[in-house]
Amino acid sequence: MARVLRILTPHRLLRCYHGTLWNMANLQDDAQQIFRSAVSAVLPPRMLQRALSVRERGGSAVLECGGREIPLDNNLHLVGFGKAVLGMAAAAERIVGRHLVGGVISIPQGMQDSLQRAERSSAPYFLDWITNLLFLFLVLCSGGGSALLPAPLPPLTLQEKQTISQQLAQRGATIQELNTIRRALSSLKGGGLARAAYPAQVVTLILSDVIGDDLEVIASGPTVPSAHSAVDCLQILDKYNLSGSGSVDTAEVVISRGPPEGPNRFSHVHNILIGSNLIALQEAERESQRLGYLPLLLSNAISGDVTVVSRFFALLARVIASILGSDPHQAQLEQEILSLASTMAIPSFNLAKQLQEVKKASNIHAVCALFGGETTVQVRGEGKGGRNQELALRVAMEWQQSPEGMMECEVLFLSGGTDGQDGPTEAAGASCYPQLVAHAMGDGLDVQGSLNASDSNGFFSQFQKGRHLLVTGLTGTNVMDVQVLLVRRQAKDP
Repeated sequence: MARVLRILTPHRLLRCYHGTLWNMANLQDDAQQIFRSAVSAVLPPRMLQRALSVRERGGSAVLECGGREIPLDNNLHLVGFGKAVLGMAAAAERIVGRHLVGGVISIPQGMQDSLQRAERSSAPYFLDWITNLLFLFLVLCSGGGSALLPAPLPPLTLQEKQTISQQLAQRGATIQELNTIRRALSSLKGGGLARAAYPAQVVTLILSDVIGDDLEVIASGPTVPSAHSAVDCLQILDKYNLSGSGSVDTAEVVISRGPPEGPNRFSHVHNILIGSNLIALQEAERESQRLGYLPLLLSNAISGDVTVVSRFFALLARVIASILGSDPHQAQLEQEILSLASTMAIPSFNLAKQLQEVKKASNIHAVCALFGGETTVQVRGEGKGGRNQELALRVAMEWQQSPEGMMECEVLFLSGGTDGQDGPTEAAGASCYPQLVAHAMGDGLDVQGSLNASDSNGFFSQFQKGRHLLVTGLTGTNVMDVQVLLVRRQAKDP
């Protein structure tokens, strides 16, 4: 009887049913918990509590933010724009209380990024309202704010500005060049909002959704002075033969904005970064350590096409597994991934040093590698999916084609969007494991066909009843994507 009971323990059962399902469920729980902890660090209430406080002293009060103390006396107006601003505004209102006397925020309609009619009308309202007040402004800024502030410099119309942007894109302008021109042709972007608010004090709390956290780029920097001169902008327009296009002389509009402002012209502004991908990853790092993993926070700047990025993640899992399992191919695998990483141009990325940390760690049986950033996907078919779900599916395909180095370890990869929406789907992302493709083929599913049709969501919805989808609902925040790679040495059978 004792022998029968021993055979039916969960650890034995997983050998009989799809190889590793029980352990994968355990790893998946850990990965999702780590991901959710990352998101929790950049939710509006928590961010605002870190950034803002009101201290009452006798009959007076001060607003404490970013090391500054600003007198408060029922004189605070709130301005906000972006996808995460609704929650940020509610949290700010709870903190400042009676001192908030007015405000206006602009948020997208629904789940899509399309410019709605109501959004077009909000920018002129912002300008009129801000220009006529001389109080303290608390500005809340998050990704998506740029699309909500379309206020072209007169006499340029919104349609003319959009046409210039479209022509630049069609003629091969980079995203950096496009953003430079968009800021130069706007009344609110590129520091325009701060100029309109002068001489009122402006405190801007910023949630970053861009790699590098460049404040000038986030929502096109409405309270951040532009680093680009009129000459820079004219060179871009000349490069693409657009300086004199349209019924309005675009060059004259650019010149009318004047030279770049120095820091003294923005002395009334205090910009504070309160949320970023790095902050989310640091919380994930703490959570993974609490769960018993050796955490490796490797990069918050992952970008590029998922076909390349998936090869990197799949190979990294094999390298870490080879270290934990003392695989004889370890040195060869390391050389392969260091070579691949060198082609990806990831800023401040020292993978060789991090791998040495794993080798030096004693009694380590599990590793959690953490990444963040934003990849890109080439849409090939008419299916439904998103960059995170496609990345997970492509990692699984890479493992199917090259399983070497992982025989002694359990491995799981998860990729998710911190906003809770991956493409036009209700999932934030998905997770995968090395045997996923084999199990899917056994269930009659065509993984390669799903990738060819850009139907990663369709695949994960069907596979094992959608259990590998990451579904969080809309989170109310956005600091790009988070990737969690878990590698755990298998326990030896007694």
